[in-house]
Amino acid sequence: MYCTQLALPLHINNYIIEIMSIDNIIAQAVADAVKALYGVDFETGKITLQTTKKEFEGNLTVVVFPFLKASKKAPEATAQEIGEWLVANCDAVKSFNVIKGFLNIVIKPEFWCDMLKHVAAEADFGFKAATPDSELVMIEYSSPNTNKPLHLGHVRNNLLGYSLSLIMKACGYRVVKTNIVNDRGIHICKSMLAWQKWGNGVTPEKAGKKGDHLIGDFYVMFDKHYKEEVKQLVAEGMSEEEAKNRAPLMVEAREMLQRWEAGDEAVRSVWRMMNQWVYDGFDVTYKRLGVDFDKIYYESETYLEGKEKVLEGLEKGLMYRKEDGSVWADLTADGLDHKLLLRSDGTSVYMTQDIGTAKLRYQDYPIDKMIYVVGNEQNYHFQVLSLLLDRLGFKWGKDLVHFSYGMVELPEGKMKSREGTVVDADDLMDEMIATAKETSAELGKLDDCSAEEADEIARIIGLGALKYFILKVDPRKNMTFNPKESIDFNGNTGPFIQYTYARIRSLLRKAAEAGIDYNADYEVEPNEKEVAIIQKIADFPQVVAEAGKTYSPALIANYVYDLVKEYNQFYHDYSILREENATVRNFRLKLSEVTGDIVRRATGLLGIEVPERM
Repeated sequence: MYCTQLALPLHINNYIIEIMSIDNIIAQAVADAVKALYGVDFETGKITLQTTKKEFEGNLTVVVFPFLKASKKAPEATAQEIGEWLVANCDAVKSFNVIKGFLNIVIKPEFWCDMLKHVAAEADFGFKAATPDSELVMIEYSSPNTNKPLHLGHVRNNLLGYSLSLIMKACGYRVVKTNIVNDRGIHICKSMLAWQKWGNGVTPEKAGKKGDHLIGDFYVMFDKHYKEEVKQLVAEGMSEEEAKNRAPLMVEAREMLQRWEAGDEAVRSVWRMMNQWVYDGFDVTYKRLGVDFDKIYYESETYLEGKEKVLEGLEKGLMYRKEDGSVWADLTADGLDHKLLLRSDGTSVYMTQDIGTAKLRYQDYPIDKMIYVVGNEQNYHFQVLSLLLDRLGFKWGKDLVHFSYGMVELPEGKMKSREGTVVDADDLMDEMIATAKETSAELGKLDDCSAEEADEIARIIGLGALKYFILKVDPRKNMTFNPKESIDFNGNTGPFIQYTYARIRSLLRKAAEAGIDYNADYEVEPNEKEVAIIQKIADFPQVVAEAGKTYSPALIANYVYDLVKEYNQFYHDYSILREENATVRNFRLKLSEVTGDIVRRATGLLGIEVPERM
């Protein structure tokens, strides 16, 4: 009997260990019940299970309405029959009760101890290992411009992309993390022109600034002088639109871009020098934020590839050319419009550059799925890109995923790069770490630490608070990031989760110091609180799988919060080290150890470190 085989998780065959979870066990048992009772095969994936509501007795609730067509009976009668079959045939089921069309199942207490043993024995519980035959998923994130430093919006992008890459890897995919740097265009020329006019040969070393910050200053400087020119021209009688086009600075910037595209070495040498300053600055920010990439592409190297691919499509009749020489794609058959791909002067647009980047990526890697982590203001762009890539023969084009996330703002409102009102990523991390140190000191959590330890713990807490606050929100939603709210040692925050982990590690250190070997004997029937924790731990594989399926780090974030909240209630209500019954004490220590391990793995999928003490 399938369900009977699963009663002792540590002794079952490898196939069952892989699918081992209480949800899978009960889903399979219910499918067996429906087959035995009504002669109908029912896929386990279509069986709806929920955690039983606290006001009812039970651990899992089965929704029986989908079985009524097979049973030809009322919901209550169907639930009653299935419940009786489970008690008689599934060793994991102790009892049941029926509430209308819902079957509440009580799992045997001894099963939960076996489940804990199983999780403890599985080094990678909840994770699947990739094989050479696993699908290759490429994930693009960050996508910065080289005319300004990374800001709060980039922080959300990077954290989402990096976390998603870890989650997809945990789901058994092969993953390539990639970045596309927008290192060409009029915006780059604006910073270059401002540096030439007002920089006086300044370098990052001379200014004592990170290179990306220095270039960002010149971008803001250009905008300031440009607005003054536009204002002056309007005062002289020009329309605002004409003034914006004819302002001397804008004219010079356009001329510089034309010289760059023509390969003018004087322009190109300044461009290479200033871009390198920015790349060096980006690298520091990425490392501090804890994200990285396997491959970086540059639009200056991809836009010509895109142009070539578009012209190839033109020759094949996949695109068309207008009288002015511009090249377009007709997407009306797909419910969209006509899309410009090459301007009349032959220069590329962003879409063309993305096609070129796709071409190079496909040459470099046998991609099965491509995921673009880009804000929701680009939804239309990726609809078009998907159609064009499919039309041009990229096998993954039609199925590309635009991981479309919402904007992030501060309580004060939106950010504007040109006006220098963005929240710089480096400044934000500095603020988070400083606030973490101040808050921790006020609460006395750093009293026994050396200065070096205090700094490191503050770094872990500050960045953990930042990452968790951003990642716990459904990525599709716009959000407001509040630094003060994020650093709180209570509630749904990173520090609360980190503190729980540190509390568990402290408990286990004390057990070791007392010479307690809690692995020796911990065979007990768990109480209700302990069962709730084990059940939450057992949910981890499903949560990871669902997070990968729906591209949502928020599922991991909120799962780990629920787990630590459950554990803290248990910690508050029961003795652990002071428990007089040695077997019960050992069980609670083992439960604490496994809980801590799941917390560490779950937060690891969010790119969040957890401290051994705090």
